Amino acid sequence: MSTSLHEHVEEYLRLRRALGFKLQRQGQVLVQYADYLAEHGAVTVTAENAVAWAQLPQGVRPGTWTERLGAARGFAAWLRTDGPAAEVPPAGVFPGQDKRPAPFIFSGDEIIRMHAACGSLRPAFRAATYSALFGLIAVTGIRRSEALSIPAGGIDLDAGLLPVSPAKSRCERVLPLHPTATAALAEYDELRSRRHPSATAFFVTSRGRRICGPAALTAFRQACAIAGIPGQPRIHDLRHSLAVTTLLEWYRPGKDVAAEIPALSAYLGHVNPEGTYWYISAVPELMRLAAERAARKERR
Repeated sequence: MSTSLHEHVEEYLRLRRALGFKLQRQGQVLVQYADYLAEHGAVTVTAENAVAWAQLPQGVRPGTWTERLGAARGFAAWLRTDGPAAEVPPAGVFPGQDKRPAPFIFSGDEIIRMHAACGSLRPAFRAATYSALFGLIAVTGIRRSEALSIPAGGIDLDAGLLPVSPAKSRCERVLPLHPTATAALAEYDELRSRRHPSATAFFVTSRGRRICGPAALTAFRQACAIAGIPGQPRIHDLRHSLAVTTLLEWYRPGKDVAAEIPALSAYLGHVNPEGTYWYISAVPELMRLAAERAARKERR
């Protein structure tokens, strides 16, 4: 059993390193974790043994326990792709853990239900605003801040093009819009122009003011609740979902993902492809597909 656990650790580290992660420190602590599990006769990862192991070092800096448990969480999430027996330790056990939240990946059906639920928001203009806003983010993957900063007249509705001002990258990017998205945005643009002709932003409140982030999140959570979507998903998870869906559509038929990644990275406005590769390590199904791809290459 100890050999099996160590083999799983080695496979996990090999896969992530193949994706460009060095994992020097994480590699050391995960081998130590496998030793600990073997010594205690544990057959897999559990929340209890992961937390106990993370706290073994005493008199260390505050972030050490966090780093150790974070390594165990990542390994456990990957291990669950082989079977449900492994438990992913909870987040937030120690201060500072998981600075980058695990993404909530919407299914296609959940996005449709969330978007339809926007129609139940009140008043009616608010429903129209968030239907258009969340629909745009879902189909383009732009950041919430990028969407809310679009000025009135800032979308080329004739050509179906969306200029996106940089939020994190240095260069503006121009994204093509599907005709159905263009039509929905044109309908909202006409409504907003009639209701608030002097508005300076494309997406505005019922009073014609620019929408702030917290207000948008409140509306998003309301729509998700109406749609019966569990948990507390964030607007940014729509962006994550687009990226993950795209990667899955490349992996499943066997496309050259490494060759496609730069285009997706540029589309999303990532400063470099490392930000896009993060999705592979953050989503268990992508990790499994990447592992299978790596294994096939090694057998050749």
